[in-house]
Amino acid sequence: MSSVIPSFPPFDTDFNKTFEFYRFLFKTKLKSVCDSFCSNDARFRALYDAASYSLEAGGKRIRPVLALEMCRVCGGTLENAVPAAVAIEMIHTFSLIHDDLPCMDDDDMRRGRPSCHKAHGEAVALLAGDALSVSAGKIICDSNLPPDKKCAMISVLYDCTLGMIEGQTVDIDGQFSSIDSLLDMYEKKTSLLLTASCVMGCIAAGADSEKTEAARRYAYNLGIAFQIIDDILDVTSTSEELGKPVGSDAQQNKTTSVTLLGIEKATELAEKYTEDAKQALGAFENAGFLYKLTDMLLSRKK
Repeated sequence: MSSVIPSFPPFDTDFNKTFEFYRFLFKTKLKSVCDSFCSNDARFRALYDAASYSLEAGGKRIRPVLALEMCRVCGGTLENAVPAAVAIEMIHTFSLIHDDLPCMDDDDMRRGRPSCHKAHGEAVALLAGDALSVSAGKIICDSNLPPDKKCAMISVLYDCTLGMIEGQTVDIDGQFSSIDSLLDMYEKKTSLLLTASCVMGCIAAGADSEKTEAARRYAYNLGIAFQIIDDILDVTSTSEELGKPVGSDAQQNKTTSVTLLGIEKATELAEKYTEDAKQALGAFENAGFLYKLTDMLLSRKK
């Protein structure tokens, strides 16, 4: 994390250009983190190989992008946002590794290749997820951020991580009698890590309470819409498109927004939460990228 980090470029209206800038920067920083794993004792090689395998597996990188962009729209520096971006992706990756395990969703594929436990064994995958979950906090602790920002970020990161774990616990049974109880679980399971991304971006920039609260509202609504779209894609997409198995919700007899509402009504609900997310962005100037990102996530195919 000690390499030189550029400033935010003078962004224009080219969404793809901005998105790829963030993804390229993040990929570079993530590689430096994974390279640092190599300095650990050779006895732990299997552990850090498995962690790097999942951390560098690709994906949309929505959470780190949100941390970086929220910092930008709040007037912060890119350097201050990078620790938050890396930390949240570590937490997200840890959750995916554990989610794929046989004791959870038992998925063999993730992001178009074998899940961590299929590639590295179940025990090592479990420990790799553990290592990533604690390394996230260390990334922030070892950064050059002021102590007050470090404390605030770590508090938000692990409050939201614990909430995500609580949501996963509620989801084990997979049965919900109403859409409201299902959405309460989605808030914890999905919205909270997006909340951590956005709020840590605000903290990095020193944003005021009004902007931070708007970021929370945005992340909550974005997360609900995101999870509903996941439900729809699990029914309508293919394994090739998603890079992971489809139809797993039905196989496990899980209640989803689609089973409760049907595809048409679920789509309408996702659109409603997407609009609510965009309304929350009214608190920020120059939020064009975030508006487009929000629409992109609604219309995504994977």
